[in-house]
Amino acid sequence: MTKRIAVLTSGGDAPGMNAAIRAVVRCGVHEGWEVFGVRNGYKGLMEGDILQLGPRDVGGIIQLGGTILGSARAPEFKEVAGREKALAQLRQREIDALVVIGGNGSQTGANALYEMGFPVVGVASTIDNDLYGSDITIGVDTALNIALEAIDRLKTTASSHRRAFLVEVMGRDSGYLALMAGIAGGAEAILIPEVPTTPEQVAREIHAAYERGKLHGLIVVAEGAYDADELLAYFKEHHPELGFEIRATTLGHVQRGGAPGAFDRLLATRLGAGAVKAIAEGNYGVLVGSKATEIIATPYAEIVGKKKPLDMRMVELANVLTQ
Repeated sequence: MTKRIAVLTSGGDAPGMNAAIRAVVRCGVHEGWEVFGVRNGYKGLMEGDILQLGPRDVGGIIQLGGTILGSARAPEFKEVAGREKALAQLRQREIDALVVIGGNGSQTGANALYEMGFPVVGVASTIDNDLYGSDITIGVDTALNIALEAIDRLKTTASSHRRAFLVEVMGRDSGYLALMAGIAGGAEAILIPEVPTTPEQVAREIHAAYERGKLHGLIVVAEGAYDADELLAYFKEHHPELGFEIRATTLGHVQRGGAPGAFDRLLATRLGAGAVKAIAEGNYGVLVGSKATEIIATPYAEIVGKKKPLDMRMVELANVLTQ
């Protein structure tokens, strides 16, 4: 019978993680359990940096970005010996189940603990939106809106000076953020790792936009596809005839920061509550995510080691719209 659970956040922070922590704590207490927070992810778990959390401890955090529990790299956890240290800390405190809030790497680690016999439930959280088992993950909507706000602002100044901007967005090896921000921001070109594109192709598209009389050019670049500054240098050296004067802006970790929007607060709350529900039902070794309007639990066996593919219909739509 479950009496004690722990929750940790791992990997890159995502807006809404705190809302998920809050939901796990308060829903867990509602079940009559004791809830513990693990500081600094798997590193803190191995070190025993664990504290009990009550409803008041998570008051006033739903609107905060980042994670109050912190996150840290833990290469030692990849080894069996490291995971044994983590399990020893959990067993010492008589923890019955662990909730892991994070992305692909975090859930791979959670599955490793589960395969060693410990009850684990994951919560889908990454701005990359590349996790199987969830249509959208915690942090994506906020990160996308931050990128879009930057794009809208850059387009204003670009039109005033008839310039083109290369805007590099985050996403690691996933082009989801770049694709969606590019479509929503009216980009002339979108560069993503899933669809190989050469600088020459981009140059042709930007020159064509200039010839059509556009006042600005916008190229949204996924960090996993190209480095915006390197592209800028290439265009300046090889394509001085593009018409537009070109600038580069890298949004970087700005996309991770700041308060989560309403969508991410609600999604994180529902997923955190879903994790507690899974534990209450004895449903372990699963990732709690969102499918259409439902909260679902997908076995780790179906998601670990896989990358969710991009919807190529959206790529086709982007190509139609960039005219």
